[in-house]
Amino acid sequence: MSHFKRPASRLRRPFLLGLTGSIGMGKSTAATMFEREGIPVFDADAEVHRLQGPGGALVAAIESRFPGTTGPGGVDRQKLGARVLGNTHELAALEAIVHPAVGRAQKRFLARHRARDLVVLDVPLLFEKGGWRRVGAIAVVSAPLWMQTKRVLRRPGMTRAKLKAIRRLQVPDRVKRARADFVIETGRPKSETHRQIRAIASCFRAR
Repeated sequence: MSHFKRPASRLRRPFLLGLTGSIGMGKSTAATMFEREGIPVFDADAEVHRLQGPGGALVAAIESRFPGTTGPGGVDRQKLGARVLGNTHELAALEAIVHPAVGRAQKRFLARHRARDLVVLDVPLLFEKGGWRRVGAIAVVSAPLWMQTKRVLRRPGMTRAKLKAIRRLQVPDRVKRARADFVIETGRPKSETHRQIRAIASCFRAR
């Protein structure tokens, strides 16, 4: 784990720690561990699921732009993924619907936790979509390539071809690691990952 060296006395409140990592690297596990340390976490993926779930605020807009991709359970992620994965134009159209709504939810989250010393913004595409510019430090979750592949291929409906297409859309793990203030290794026992996260949290607690 690398270390962030900015003096705590200079940290604005709340300090925004961006948490990111490529698919299958263990980001959700890391986010849960931050929450166990009492740190508020904004989970961008969870917000997308809520907005696209049953009765979600974006279901109608997505159905209008991508007919046949929604139903009683909200957005059918398999059908929608088939429409946008590998199609730059369609993916951009989806992002134009989803990203502003997630951004508004993030602003509400930050307003609720404005008195905290630290909050974590769990954003899968932090580097890819420019979110890194809006955080004070970045923690990248990383694991060996073989482990990432094994984890992802366990997911329902996932294939090696889909994984390859997803990887093409993501900044390579080695680049993320190089740009990170902290690297959280998840290819180790969970107790070791949790130890790393406790160490990161301690860097930002008020002194």
